[in-house]
Amino acid sequence: MIRFDNDYTEGAHPLILEALMKTNTEQLPGYGMDDYCKIAADHIKRHCDNENIDVHFMVGGTQANTTIISSILRPHQAVIAADSGHIAVHETGAIESTGHKVLELPNTQGKISAEQIESYVQNHWDDPTHEHIPQPKLVYISQPTESGTLYSKQEIKAIHDVCQARNLYFMIDGARLGYGMVSKTNDVSLNDLTNLCDVFYIGGTKVGAMFGEAIVISHETIKEDFRYIMKQRGGMLAKGRFLGLQFKVLFEEDLYFEISKHAVQMAELLLSAFKAKGIALKYESPTNQIFPILPEDKIKTLNEKYSFYTWEDAGDGNKVVRICTSWSTREEDIKAFIADL
Repeated sequence: MIRFDNDYTEGAHPLILEALMKTNTEQLPGYGMDDYCKIAADHIKRHCDNENIDVHFMVGGTQANTTIISSILRPHQAVIAADSGHIAVHETGAIESTGHKVLELPNTQGKISAEQIESYVQNHWDDPTHEHIPQPKLVYISQPTESGTLYSKQEIKAIHDVCQARNLYFMIDGARLGYGMVSKTNDVSLNDLTNLCDVFYIGGTKVGAMFGEAIVISHETIKEDFRYIMKQRGGMLAKGRFLGLQFKVLFEEDLYFEISKHAVQMAELLLSAFKAKGIALKYESPTNQIFPILPEDKIKTLNEKYSFYTWEDAGDGNKVVRICTSWSTREEDIKAFIADL
């Protein structure tokens, strides 16, 4: 079975496995206080072209989201997100379990706009009963989105400006950030992210690491005592060097971007094939996630050899499926899929 259902089902990039084996018996300080974490953080600061950021390493995306969001919000406050956003639909109410409501806005191609956020916040404060309603205090978006689409720099800046004007925090979920950064349509740099949002994270789990996310904090208030909150939320890994070492390998040169580019190139092969065959797409994704609409009988036949995710019903016996490529996707598997299609 050839798997295209997720971009994290493989283990880790061979260079990471090699580094983990070479350092396996080293005895280093725990909880992220080792030299590998420091070196990895320095590499990320260099790639971000910003020495004033704090960098912390955690194991997974849901853990990062709950820790960041719960560290920012007071008990009566809530987070604004797209109704398709990961924290809204694919984290089993993790944010709500911390006592904070997710305020869902309708998405367009996986995205929400500055105008929607401005309108929602204005309506909240205009409501004479607003003290009875969760207060919007944080805006959450994903880059890329759950639909594989990208926010432009202009769109992110517009959200940033609303957040500044409305005294809101702004965070970006970068679980698949590498695949967005190398997209031909992307115009957002890591430095832009450090300047236009308060906190974001660089996903490793889905981009070559065995596990791990690198949290990047620009806002001084969020920086304060963040490691206390990491510990309280179970996010301070005793063997934290395994996180630092992986990000050191990914960022000491350009491996993170090289393997992301490979995944997007494999997705482009699929995208071209779908378009050539006249197969409609649910979303115009320029990243590593493709969402073709296929007949159910075709899906059943393809599933005999390939594994991919059925996303939603499209009516008339059709389904939207999600096909993910990754750093380890082989070109020969893509070509075989296209031939079978």
